[in-house]
Amino acid sequence: MADKNPVVIAEVPVAAKPRPISRERMILLFAVMLTTAAGNTAMQSVMPSIGTALQIDDVWISLAYSWSALLWVICAPIWAERSDRRGRKAMMALGLIGFIASFSLCGLMLWLGLSGYLTAFWALIMFAAARSLYGGFGSAAPPAVQAYVASRTPRAERTQALSLIASSFGLGTVIGPALAPLMVLPFLGLTGPFLIFAAIGVATLIALRWRLPNDEPQFPARGTAYDAPYSGSPTAEPSGGDDEDEDEDEEAVEPHKLRWFETRLRPWVIVGLLGGHAQAMVLGISGFLVLDRLGLRATPAEGTGPVGLVLMAGAIATLLAQWGLIPRFNLGPRAATLSGIAVAAFGVVILGVADDLHLIALSFAIASLGFGLFRPGSTSGTSLAVTRAEQGQASGITASVAGASYIYAPALGVWLYGHSDWLGFGLIVALCAIVFVYGWTALQSDEKLVSKQR
Repeated sequence: MADKNPVVIAEVPVAAKPRPISRERMILLFAVMLTTAAGNTAMQSVMPSIGTALQIDDVWISLAYSWSALLWVICAPIWAERSDRRGRKAMMALGLIGFIASFSLCGLMLWLGLSGYLTAFWALIMFAAARSLYGGFGSAAPPAVQAYVASRTPRAERTQALSLIASSFGLGTVIGPALAPLMVLPFLGLTGPFLIFAAIGVATLIALRWRLPNDEPQFPARGTAYDAPYSGSPTAEPSGGDDEDEDEDEEAVEPHKLRWFETRLRPWVIVGLLGGHAQAMVLGISGFLVLDRLGLRATPAEGTGPVGLVLMAGAIATLLAQWGLIPRFNLGPRAATLSGIAVAAFGVVILGVADDLHLIALSFAIASLGFGLFRPGSTSGTSLAVTRAEQGQASGITASVAGASYIYAPALGVWLYGHSDWLGFGLIVALCAIVFVYGWTALQSDEKLVSKQR
């Protein structure tokens, strides 16, 4: 006899697997990073010539970036954690606003100095103050982009996905130096790249606001509650509404406040700091080296082209590493980090003896190829060392470590180079050697990083 009240068992919907990031969204993320990278490398192309035209010592030009870099170190983790609660899009927009404001004011202050309305001293001081807007607010964008990609990419594909985003910086460093000489216009002069890239930033911000869906949490119950701002200690479990942020090969682990030198991150932070200092010193020296070895100190405006050519050669090599070598050979974090730092050291040695434009560009390209392998390797290693729920904090630490490399390293490299070529280049090679030896013994194998369960 059939039951009068049969029990109806409702089908429980199976959670869909995370969808890959669409091409349109990836283009927007790429554009955010590309705009800031191109603007900054265009600035690097013209700043040695601007400093020479203002008759300011090279080391002071390098030190003008220090306050901005320090603010980057302090603010990047804050914005990264805020992006976990307020959404990645909001932080990307804030970063672009910081970039636009900084470049507009930097260009204006330097134009006033070159035109004689401000003394060289005050022009540099005002430039440093305007540049701090990029360190304070521009630092919101890269961690948000990295966290957006990392939280939507399976572990086994994360190195390649982050490498693609990192390559936007590489492409920007091709476009920036290539366009910088064309932006030195009659009225704007050497400050043209600043003001034109600020306008490009406005266009990118409009596209981001218009086309990237709003990912800001809409309901208080659909997220993780925090005891205090930035504490990273959850008091409630997520409601499970964001399936994108879970990965089938990772166990749920309560995220906690990440520190730079906790056990999981310590090796990656150390190699990132030391290798980042070496890279910052090379970039700091390169523009002044071109002016010196090509005899362009007396005509600084003519140095924009050669400096841009050298930076462009390095950028193309970086793209080769990130678009070609890493995916072609399926390099994991450890392999990319160690091979990259070894190649970078070799390129720096050649750069130390280069005395013509061809050899300078070639050696800088070799060094950039190495750093193009090293940077995505250390970035993805940091990402894979933590859980998916901690990606926002991890991206903040990555950006903070990168910013720490530019607080004093470029100025130190230029100061040593000003006293002796081999003091500057010798320290860079020594840092690369330390990274290789330490990384060989301390970094986890790629197999363990990709397959570990959390």
